[in-house]
Amino acid sequence: MSDPLLSLVSVGLLSIFCQFLAYKIRLPAILPLLITGIIVGPVFGMLDADALFGDLLFPVVSLSVAIILFEGSLTLKFSDIAGHGNMVRNLCSVGVLVTWVVATIAAHLSLDLSWQLAALFGAIVTVTGPTVIVPMIRTVRPKSNIANILRWEGIVIDPIGALLAVLVYEYIVASQDTALVHTLVAFGKTVGMGTALGLAAGYLLGLSLRKELIPHYLQNTAVLTLILGVFAISNHVAHESGLLAVTIAGMVLANMKNVDVEDILEFKETLSVLLISGLFIILASRLNLDSVFEVGSGVIVVLVAIMFIARPLSVLASSVGTGLNWRELALISWIAPRGIVAAAVSALFSLKLEEIGYEGAGVIVPIVFVVIITTVVVQSLSSKSVAKLLKVRSPAPNGFLIFGGSKFSRMLAKELKAHDLPVCIADTNWDAIKETRMMDIPAYFGNPMSDHAARSLDLGLFGTVLIMSPYKQLNPMIAYHFEYTMGKDKVWGLTNNEQSARPSHQVSTQYAQKLTLFAEGVTYGYLASAVSHDASVKTTRLSEEFTFEDYSARYGDRAIPLIALDENGRSHAFLNGKDIAPKAGWKLISLIIPESEPV
Repeated sequence: MSDPLLSLVSVGLLSIFCQFLAYKIRLPAILPLLITGIIVGPVFGMLDADALFGDLLFPVVSLSVAIILFEGSLTLKFSDIAGHGNMVRNLCSVGVLVTWVVATIAAHLSLDLSWQLAALFGAIVTVTGPTVIVPMIRTVRPKSNIANILRWEGIVIDPIGALLAVLVYEYIVASQDTALVHTLVAFGKTVGMGTALGLAAGYLLGLSLRKELIPHYLQNTAVLTLILGVFAISNHVAHESGLLAVTIAGMVLANMKNVDVEDILEFKETLSVLLISGLFIILASRLNLDSVFEVGSGVIVVLVAIMFIARPLSVLASSVGTGLNWRELALISWIAPRGIVAAAVSALFSLKLEEIGYEGAGVIVPIVFVVIITTVVVQSLSSKSVAKLLKVRSPAPNGFLIFGGSKFSRMLAKELKAHDLPVCIADTNWDAIKETRMMDIPAYFGNPMSDHAARSLDLGLFGTVLIMSPYKQLNPMIAYHFEYTMGKDKVWGLTNNEQSARPSHQVSTQYAQKLTLFAEGVTYGYLASAVSHDASVKTTRLSEEFTFEDYSARYGDRAIPLIALDENGRSHAFLNGKDIAPKAGWKLISLIIPESEPV
């Protein structure tokens, strides 16, 4: 395209289309993004990134990678690593080293790369990332311990692997000078400056957020701008130390006490759609297909080494003392797709090395892209079958995700938890979440549709979403989001009794069909009034002597059945217009209205 404006807009439209396509086919978004970039770039020649951006291409990619690493490092909380066991910690330390060594040796021997370039490639492919792991976990539905390990490995390993790649790159650049002493001094200066400036910047930013020196509405923009400033200053003082500085700054912010970075993390969602998605189309459009074919069969050897040698060895070395059985270790060994950080960092360092005239640097990008596409495609398509074969898939999820932290929601969640059903209350109201946590009920503070929720919540535990909040604008969005994610007949909400109201206040017919939870006329207001008049949530066990008919005769209109648990422990939500016939051995969780206080 000769018109720069049209080219930029086209990249944006294509990135949105790829994100939507990934959402529909339930695959990591990086796959359609990279394939689209290849199609509009080297295949049809519709997009020429070098002509479009000119001298700005290198700065744009550099700043984008800095943002990716900073946002990734904001998720690196040391308490999270400890909280998910030795396996995660080992995979992100010992496992990274094992993968790095094996991939480096394989690339050097099979692709005839220099040891320096092979080591850079090996460092880049140590990362997986939550953007590719989380969609796969939802589809595979592994046992909860496996899902937790894979999810937190992806979160933690992104900045660690990228940091390793940064250090390897700094050594390569420093070693361009033949004098060993000068090389070590340059490398030490880069690492020292990046570390010192990153620590200082992270601490000062944390203090400013803790003391609320930055107005809340400016925090996201201010932190992003200041971090880019740190990146530029660090690079200016010590060549290419900026990536290390922003990564360490993010780690410091993430681990400072009384510093809330959740809003900054949520900012990443919009940023990833508007900036990161477009970036990967642009990077893929620069891919030289001839260079991919010139790599030859050696890349197959590298793929085999990464998938069948490096990953199993790293998992095995990391598993010592964890108590995981061989079936669980086998599935963890199979699921390790490479993601966004690998693509971005490889493109950035390839550009930088080519800029300084480093011979053979251009081969890094095609090899990394082949690894990304192969691991995402092969493992996305096969992991579900592998989990079935190994018998480590979780049964159909039986828990409840409740949106809305009212007193009634907390009472219902407490009763569900007493029956060992997974349950979590999500709400954007902090007071409701605080009360929930005081009752020792799992809670999520924020929007359950967010990218942060996808990283933080084990959504594989929940088979049903109950929408019981007063937020009439947000409720439909939650309903449609989780209906697609979890499937039809998995999301139900309380009626709002607005079907006969004026046309401007009516809801769509499709959404209204979901508003049938519990019984006719059971609205948010009705439940709030009931619990304020001492209504209780209790469980009744049915038997041959005390049938559902006996139960109905005893309580009459004072009992509103909520959830039924059959003899196999499966849960069934009562719905208006859908009959459930509880049998002997079933348990009924109901809202009981006291006789003395009718509502």
